[in-house]
This record gives sequence, structure tokens and C-alpha cells, in this order.
Amino acid sequence: MAPAQHRTSVVAVLGALFLALLLAALDQTIVSTALPTIVGELGGLTHLSWVVTAYLLTSTVAGPFYGKLGDIYGRKIILQSAIVIFLVGSALCGLAQNMIGLIAFRALQGIGGGGLIVTIIAVIGDLIPPRERGRYQGLFGAAFGLATILGPLLGGFFVDQLTWRWIFYINLPTGLLALFVIAVALPPPSTRRRHEIDYRGGALLTIALTATIVFTSLGGISFAWTSPVTLTLIAVSVISAAFFVAVERHAREPLLPMTLFRNRNFVVASSVGLILGLALFGSVTFCRSICRSPRA
Repeated sequence: MAPAQHRTSVVAVLGALFLALLLAALDQTIVSTALPTIVGELGGLTHLSWVVTAYLLTSTVAGPFYGKLGDIYGRKIILQSAIVIFLVGSALCGLAQNMIGLIAFRALQGIGGGGLIVTIIAVIGDLIPPRERGRYQGLFGAAFGLATILGPLLGGFFVDQLTWRWIFYINLPTGLLALFVIAVALPPPSTRRRHEIDYRGGALLTIALTATIVFTSLGGISFAWTSPVTLTLIAVSVISAAFFVAVERHAREPLLPMTLFRNRNFVVASSVGLILGLALFGSVTFCRSICRSPRA
């Protein structure tokens, strides 16, 4: 391929990747504005928080598995699969007729959304030389900042001018466009390496993340912080996380190599990302408590 053609192909792929990542980031913020309207139509006020929590839960749990599957089967097919799952979940969310169905479809959507976030960052690493990789990943990271601004605005617009269901339907044309460009322009992997999946570590990480997200999302709202349910979830989270670290230390191909934490740059970057994530998603989803108030 000629250099000019290659450059055009890379630009097209990066544009499609940014669009797909923006969709996944938007779905973490766009729903909050529409929650009162959704409850007014579907009912299920007691399950309101799960509309947001279900997406965050499955996207968080699915992320590490997508990274390993990308190593085994190649980034392209895994990224395409994540987009398809995300779009199917989006369509089903728009068609939901009750709150339980919406929550289940949001969980399915989150499985695809988590794969988008992880795999897109990995694809950038494959396409961009190391010297320029940080700059491009920083630009893609801006998608989350853009989503915090556009999400509530778009959510309010769709609720006022159309219907809350368009919050999910809008993903379909843009997602299909990204899927088409990636299918055409993103090259398949040249080589395939044989890898093992760390099933024990994956199971323990799933339990730890699930318990953590559930007790932080429902603690103080659905259950008191000192209730047996909350305390049990905290204990399960801590114990499973401890076992996960122990298993990863001895796994042949760990899901999360513990040696990474010896790298100061990795530790600092991860810590900053954790703090920013707490501030970002905590402030965006704070409106759930407002929506549940008597004024709402």
C-alpha cells in the first residue's frame, strides 16, 4: 500500500475508533437526564439506579476479558464483535417495555461498551508508533470529557423533542458507520499467537468487581451502609480481590500481571485514572439521587 493510501486508511480507522469510543462513553452519561421520564413511562422506581449500574457493572467486568480475547483472536474481530453487541443492546433498550427488560438490555449493552473502550485503546497501540502513541491516546481520552458535556445535553434534547428511546436509537446509524469503516480499513492481524485464558483469575476478578460496584451503587440508597447485605458485599469484594492477587502471582498468563505494579509510571497513571474516574462518573450519575427525591 502506498504511503498516502496507508495514511488515509489510518485516519479513517482512527475516526471510526473515536466515534465508537464516544458512543460507549456517552452511554455512561446520556441516560441520567432521561431517568425521570423513563420511570414515568415504564415504572419501577425502586430499580431506577440499576439502569446506570447495570451498564457500568458489565462494562467494567467485561473489559479485562476483551483484552485477553484480543490477544488470542486479533483486535479486529473482537472490536467488531463488541460493536455488534453494543448495537444489539442499544436497539433492545430502545424497544424495552418495562424496567426489568431495560436493565437487562443495558447490561448487554455494557458488555459491548466495555469491549469498545478496552479494544479501541489496544488498537491505537497497534496502529501508532510508540513515540506518538501517548498523544493519540490522550486525544481519545478526551472522548470521555466530551461525553460528560454532550451526554446530559443530548439526553435532555431527545426527551424534550423526541422520546427517551432515541437515546439508544441514535447509536445505531453512527455505530454501523464505525463498523463499516473498521471492517474495510482496519487490517487483520498478520500473526496469531497461542495464549491461555486465566479462568480462575477472571472468575475472581468478576466477583470482586461485581461486589464492589453493587455495594458502592446501592449502599446508602437501597441498603444502609451498616446493613448485613452491604457488609457482606464489602467482605466478598475484599476477600475475592485478595484471592485474585494471589492467583495472578502464580498464573502462567495472568489476566492482570502483578509485575506491572512495579512500574512507577503504571502505578501513577492508574492512580490518576482512578481519581479522575471517581470524580467524573460520580458527579455525572449523582443526579440519580436527585431523580429519586420527592421533587422529581
